[in-house]
Amino acid sequence: MLSEVLLVSAPGKVILHGEHAVVHGKVALAVALNLRTFLRLQPHSNGKVGLNLPNIGIKRAWDVAKLQMVDTSFLKQGDVPALTPEQVEKLKEVAGFPEDCADHEQLAVLSFLHLYLSVCQSQRALPSLDVTVWSELPTGAGLGSSAAYSVCLAAALLTACKEIPNPLKDGEAASRWTEENLELINKWAFQGERVIHGNPSGVDNAVSTWGGALRYQQGKISSLKRPPALKILLINTKVPRSTKALVAGVRSRLLKFPEIVAPLLTSIDAISLECERVLGEMAAAPAPEHYLVLEELIDMNQHHLNALGVGHASLDRLCQVTMAHGLHSKLTGAGGGGCGITLLRPDLERPEVEAVKQALTSCGFDCWETSIGAPGVSVHAATSLDTPVRQALDGL
Repeated sequence: MLSEVLLVSAPGKVILHGEHAVVHGKVALAVALNLRTFLRLQPHSNGKVGLNLPNIGIKRAWDVAKLQMVDTSFLKQGDVPALTPEQVEKLKEVAGFPEDCADHEQLAVLSFLHLYLSVCQSQRALPSLDVTVWSELPTGAGLGSSAAYSVCLAAALLTACKEIPNPLKDGEAASRWTEENLELINKWAFQGERVIHGNPSGVDNAVSTWGGALRYQQGKISSLKRPPALKILLINTKVPRSTKALVAGVRSRLLKFPEIVAPLLTSIDAISLECERVLGEMAAAPAPEHYLVLEELIDMNQHHLNALGVGHASLDRLCQVTMAHGLHSKLTGAGGGGCGITLLRPDLERPEVEAVKQALTSCGFDCWETSIGAPGVSVHAATSLDTPVRQALDGL
């Protein structure tokens, strides 16, 4: 067991192109969003294991001795086990939830316990440690916050238990694991995601592990070679929506108008492929004309998504406001409200960006200036983290 404090971060994700079409076998491009989830793991010797999630107001601790007595043989199937519903019930008993504990809070705790008990059972004795996780990502907005949480947990626990080495060398601000170790982190993170989401695609945890940009089609995930980091605004309209209902709506429209909707899906597929090609060119030598193509693709895809019936008045407003400033936006994820992204060209002056942000905020939207194509799960030196992040992890 490591004796030093571990600081780990992992990015969220947005779908750049291909949402909804991906359900029907088309390509989707998912990119790492540089709004990050941070984890601090502090080993100690007080005989307790603690979990602190300040974003959702959870602070729990368990006696290691009690956890040591739990029969965890149900976690020992295969190299990376998947939990059955019965095993989830067993984990709930171990967790000992108060009566009024909300579902999403339970799932975050269960995911932690599952990974802690499974990853650490290779140790002679379960380790005493405190884990604090704090995130810049809003939860439940389709931005992969639960995957970033699972990836941070998997990376930190595997490293603390010396299943994988800590790649951070003296004097480095941050470092990343080798490809082989990332594979293991991703495998375990997927199990954490399964506790939270039941049957996830695996895209969110893969993006959070590897970072950059990934292409997803019919269950196959592959990394794009060195995608450029693109500056964006991420906007949350804060309009709630049901992903399930929106997906069902597209399916019924496809059945009702196959001749009209099938070509739209084929066209969205072509947009994803063209975007992938342009990002590939930009990796070698980015030029202003690349941004013009990316903007056109964004506009066309947004119109297609409206034609599929997954638009919303709040998203129309978002597009109008940004277009008035000469910027191009589209929804990301399920649509029907939720989030949108706006591409920021590198030649934009500071006052222009601030003006757009102010206009969006005055519509009642939340707005972040960030980037996509961000690095995946990383380990950090304490001195390299921004003060607000350090304070949040220190519980200040």
